[in-house]
This record gives sequence, C-alpha cells and structure tokens, in this order.
Amino acid sequence: MKFRDREEAAQYLTQRLIQYRGKNPLVLAIPRGATVMGRTIADALHGELDVVLVRKLRAPTQPELAIGSIDEHGRVYLTAHAQRVGATEAYLEKEKKTQIDGLKRRRVAYTMARAPVDAHGRIVIVVDDGIATGSTMIAALKSTREQKPQRLIAAVAVAPPENVEKIRPFADEVVCLATPPDFYSVGQFFDEFPQVSDDEVIALLKCKGTAVEVLDPPVSINVEDVTLHGDLSVPAGAKGIVVFAHGSGSSRLSPRNRHVAEILHRHGIGTLLFDLLTMEEDRVYENRFDVSLLGRRLAIVTQWLSARPEARGLPIGYFGASTGAAAALIAAAQLGSRIACVVSRGGRPDLAMESARRVSAPTLFIVGAMDTIVLDLNHNAYDAIPGVKELSIVPGASHLFEEPGTLDEAALRAADWFCRYLELSRVVASSHDVVTAAGPRS
Repeated sequence: MKFRDREEAAQYLTQRLIQYRGKNPLVLAIPRGATVMGRTIADALHGELDVVLVRKLRAPTQPELAIGSIDEHGRVYLTAHAQRVGATEAYLEKEKKTQIDGLKRRRVAYTMARAPVDAHGRIVIVVDDGIATGSTMIAALKSTREQKPQRLIAAVAVAPPENVEKIRPFADEVVCLATPPDFYSVGQFFDEFPQVSDDEVIALLKCKGTAVEVLDPPVSINVEDVTLHGDLSVPAGAKGIVVFAHGSGSSRLSPRNRHVAEILHRHGIGTLLFDLLTMEEDRVYENRFDVSLLGRRLAIVTQWLSARPEARGLPIGYFGASTGAAAALIAAAQLGSRIACVVSRGGRPDLAMESARRVSAPTLFIVGAMDTIVLDLNHNAYDAIPGVKELSIVPGASHLFEEPGTLDEAALRAADWFCRYLELSRVVASSHDVVTAAGPRS
C-alpha cells in the first residue's frame, strides 16, 4: 500500500479510529512530519492536538542509526544493540544531554503560550507517519503512559511487521495501515513526503481546526452489496442539502471537504459527506477513476437521502471534487430535475462528457488559475453543459487550493451558487404545488 501524502494516510487512520469521534480524544503527534497527520485526525475526531516530544539517541559513529530514544522528562529507552555499537556510559550521558536540550527548545518553540496538554484520564492517540526502528514510538508511549491515560492507542501509517509487534506491549491498541515486509524507509511508501518545518508545526498546533460540528450520529448507507459511511448534518431551517462527491483518494474526512461543508452550514445549507468507496475498494487505484461506479452510487445515495425525514421537501445539490465531479454530472444527468444545482471544485468533469450534455441543473465550475491542465479540461465540460452554467477561476490557486485564502474563496463562491439555485428550486417547486392544487388555469 502506498499513500499520496501524509494527509491521505491520516484520512485512512481516521476511518480506523472513528469509534473515538465525539469522545474528545487527545491526539499526540510525534513531530515534525506526524503533526500534519495529527491535525487531520484531531479535527475529524473532534479531538485536541498536541505533540509528544521524543528524540532518538544516535550511535557514536553512525548518527543516522538509532540506539534508543529519550523523552522531554529524561526517560530513556535503549535498543538491544546500543552497547554493541560502542555506546559507552560516558557517551550516552553526553548524547542524552544534547537531545534533552533540543527537546526543551522544541517545547518552548511549539507551546510557548501554554503548558503541554494533560493526558490523565483521556483517550490518547499517539500518531506517527511510520516506524523505522520502534524506539521513538516506544519512548512516546512510555512517556504518555506515565500520565495515566484512560486508553492509549498507537496509530501509524506504515511499519514492518516486527516493529508493530515490538510496540504492541506499550499500547492498549495499535492501528497500522500497512505492514510491508520489504521495508527500507518510511518515505518509500509516500508519493509526497516533504520535510515539515518547525514553523509549520507551530501553525498546525495553533490552528483551531476545520472539523464540522455534526450533531447527528454518522449514517450507514447500504448501496448494492456494500455499506457506505457518511455524516449528515441539516441545520434548522436549511435552504437545502448538498451531497459531497469526492473521488481520487479523498474521503468524507478530508479537511478540505469538511472546511467547505462548515462554510455551507454557516449559509444555512445542510450537507451529506459520505465515502463513495469502501476503505478496501479505495486501495485499488483504478476504482477511484471508475466514474460510472461512482456516479451510480451517488444517484442511489441521493434517492436514499430524499426518503430521509431530515430531507423532506428540501432541494438537493451536488458538490464534486476531483473524479467526484464526473460522478456528480453522471448522477445529475440521471436524476434530472431532482437535482437543483451542481458545483465542481478542481474537478474532472471531462471524464463524464456524455452525461454533461444531458445535465439540466445550473452548474458552476471552480478552478484554480494555476491549475492550467484542469482548467482546459473544465472549459471543455463547460462548453458541453446545455443550460445555466458558469466557469469561475480563483486567482493564485493551484489544484488543491492550498494557497492562503483560496479554499475559502472557492467555498464562498460555491455557497453563493447553492444559496441562489437551491432557493430558486424551492420557489419553482412551491409554484408547481400551488398550480397542481388549484388546477390548470383556463
């Protein structure tokens, strides 16, 4: 199994940890890289994020080789081979002091304005992107165990099987997504594995998160021969409900999707975020681009939603991203007037050109100005839509809208489109009801 980046790995881990959502878990990331994952997991589980500070102890003549680890309180874990590589007592004392000084500097830099979050009595999830030797994770777990948490979970993206077994005695639960036997380094299992700076860690810890406050419990939807999971949130007096169709490795737990959903909530719009593929199906790369399958499932889920009491009388719109945009066009073409409007954000609507020619719902294409290839593809889909349509280009935005302020801008443009056409759909439906009740005019 290979991950696109740390965020994708975090989304998979969140699905395995979903039973802790709403229980205010404390997510402790091992910096620096795992802080990216920790932020995603903490937000999706409605938890709290902090760091657990540990550093490896280096071998005397091979600084890249870990002979153990140390936490910020001075507790040491040594591997069995520490003495064999020449780690004398004098060397260890010097190395421990060096690493402790580094940990103190990190603590001051990361959480200058507050004390570390107390893990006592909490459900605690210690997160890392991967385990190369196990010593750092063991030190983190031992350090956290000293604070007497209610439950202690180790969550990692990838580790060799023997290292998973090595850390198991130190945790109440171990969640590891991949245990390949041919393990050489953590980075080999990520397409993108950039260095994370201290400034990025500080920003992630300060961030309040983008998790949507879903008041209702998660929903399960039986579709064909699988069960799909989702989050349905309908504010009082909602203008309508927007169903999110995300594809190409994303999920209902994606911070970007949930951030957009939160902005829609502020505009009085309900949302259904659900996974078009099961976790096992998503591991097969080709499934992410099977837009016929994704579109068919989206249509089935829309019919399920229409029968829910929360959705009674409310118009429904689609928000599609990546290959989910093609799925949205396929389902919108199939369901016709039952879909009030469609928004595609950085999507691949070009994968559903035949369906695009049959879409009657007002459709907005939002594309980043720097995403030139996808912009050309969206132009083609825009030309194919026969009815009301608009192509909206966000300046300074790339494919994932990662640049400051660009995702908010895209979400606000989407919210404006939904507010306009969900409300128009309600007006048209009300007029139709009045005419039906009174009979045709002569």
